[in-house]
Amino acid sequence: MRRCRVQQLSSSPGKWLLAILLWLGMGAPLHAQVLDDTTRVLYSPLTTKVIRERDVLRDITTGQTLDTTLLTFHNIRRYWLNDTTYQQDLGNLGTASRKLLWEQPTKLGARLGRNVFDKYARTAADVVYYDTRSPYTFFRYLQGGLGEQIFQLSHSRSLKKNANVGFSYERLASNKVVGASPREGLIRHSGITLFGRYQTTDERYHLLANYIITRHEAVEQGGIRPLNDASIPRAQQDTVPNQLFDYQRERVWLSQAINRDNRDDAHLAHTYRLLGKGLTAFHVFDFNRQQNRYNDDAIPYDESGNIRYYPRFSAKRQTQFDSTKTEDRALFRQIENTVGVLGHTDAVDYRAYGRYRNARLETRSLIGGESTDTVGVRKFNQVFVGGNAAFRYQQFAIQTAGEYKIADEYWVRASARLGFLTAEVFSSSYSPTLTEQQFSGNHFAWSHLDSDPSEFDFTKVNQLLVRIERQFGAQRFLVEGSAVNIRKLIFYNQEAKPEQLSTDRQLYIGRLRHRLVLGGFYTDHDLTLTGGGDEEGLRIPAAVLTSRIAYQGFLFKKALFGQVGVETYFQSRWKAYDYSPSTQQFFVQDHFTVRNYPLVDVFLTGDIKTVTVFLKMAYLNQGLLHNGYFATPYYTGNPRSFQFGIKWNFFD
Repeated sequence: MRRCRVQQLSSSPGKWLLAILLWLGMGAPLHAQVLDDTTRVLYSPLTTKVIRERDVLRDITTGQTLDTTLLTFHNIRRYWLNDTTYQQDLGNLGTASRKLLWEQPTKLGARLGRNVFDKYARTAADVVYYDTRSPYTFFRYLQGGLGEQIFQLSHSRSLKKNANVGFSYERLASNKVVGASPREGLIRHSGITLFGRYQTTDERYHLLANYIITRHEAVEQGGIRPLNDASIPRAQQDTVPNQLFDYQRERVWLSQAINRDNRDDAHLAHTYRLLGKGLTAFHVFDFNRQQNRYNDDAIPYDESGNIRYYPRFSAKRQTQFDSTKTEDRALFRQIENTVGVLGHTDAVDYRAYGRYRNARLETRSLIGGESTDTVGVRKFNQVFVGGNAAFRYQQFAIQTAGEYKIADEYWVRASARLGFLTAEVFSSSYSPTLTEQQFSGNHFAWSHLDSDPSEFDFTKVNQLLVRIERQFGAQRFLVEGSAVNIRKLIFYNQEAKPEQLSTDRQLYIGRLRHRLVLGGFYTDHDLTLTGGGDEEGLRIPAAVLTSRIAYQGFLFKKALFGQVGVETYFQSRWKAYDYSPSTQQFFVQDHFTVRNYPLVDVFLTGDIKTVTVFLKMAYLNQGLLHNGYFATPYYTGNPRSFQFGIKWNFFD
């Protein structure tokens, strides 16, 4: 099998990093180090402030102290990546993923709709800025026994008192576990972020800016091919095998398929106080470019010449464009300008804005060895207005937020809190994504535009939520319940094509969380229950639970602060979404039930001054009930492995 070469970052990441490091090393001198009588350096997490854009856009610019807690440091899948929600993936680090539980939709207008690699791509909202009295550098490194690897290096420094600049480099990788040697690459991810902030001496003007380059490459294996008769399409395999956990011995469907997701994002946000904190003008500029490309240089056929794994395109053709290889491309670009006013006091927050979006989508496919325009170019010019307001008085608070796309889409949220009780209502109406509206590739094609008989209507969502949160001594409880009505839901059906339901869907969601801190003993249990998640068009597990039990304290005359514990993840049985790599979409299936399973991890974390480390045995319980589990139909989760990670902070 031909090995896949990793696509390099434009202009070479190594050259970028070298140039940046040389520039920062020759930059303007920082404030002199502060020393006490024993010449001990006083720089620490207390002298390094973290500033986030969401706070600046509330006119809160003082920053927060650097977080050095250990509670989630060992949890790689959720807290080392950009999206910390529960996710369904293909069983390995860096593979395609989707949100597991229901989430309120708040994105309106033109949206590409190819989000399976969003979890690994940093966005402008994820970027943190710093206010440092000395140069601040940190690196994080994770190494797993199955080839998982995460590396991040970040450096920032202040330029006099009013400015701070920095860069971040990250790399993510994992190896194949199924159907290949353990050192054969599966995922390659690289990212560079340049960021900076500036404020005037009187603090009336603030500016935040960043530029993000992301390159993600995922080898697609198509899942395990379990039957001896490989010519039988996977969709017709109506019996779920009990044992497909030989890992490297298993066969897979695809040998030379790759998905690439390349992104470039430029962002600038600045504010100017007109009348103190009560009235501030702001402007936000965004440029986003996302290119998705799917290649398969060896489309699989059986001995009789019939296509397998992929669906037959039509009665006469097995593929739409090229019978030997596939190359489908999509390039989405957008520019947004947002202008508005905001204000913040101890009792009131408000923000009002208008936004203009110019977007363009271009799709192409390979035909006979040449890339040819197959769908054409679609252009969009859209205007939005929105805002939010909040009022607080002692234990009473009211919050409202919303956005309206002129003149058809909207979302609005309103909540009221009185002491420990909160009630919230949410409503939205939003259009289908651009991929749901139209797609033309070598293996799939559909059209649901305004001019088509099968035109998609807007989806409408209404949700009512009630939350109770109380503290009783060392215990903290959260109880939450919500009811959701979804009208005209759009989903990818059993044929992996988009479909819109004509009937409403109802979801009933409950959440219970209990935390206890008693001396050095710590527990955290979080349970989410979902009713109605197994109806047509929806697939959500009925129960998802995480449980953490740990003990923490000082050792060696307080030289080491450590934590040892057990963390368990449990998910109930469900008919999990299947995955279509050529369209980068998860779709509904009815032939494969993922059984309920617990994953038990044992971890040890330690903090020695500026160094934090963890050691973990992941999936410790493998073999007790079963020898493995499925994350997605015919995609097994990783077997038991040893992992370790380190984070090292440098404050001078």
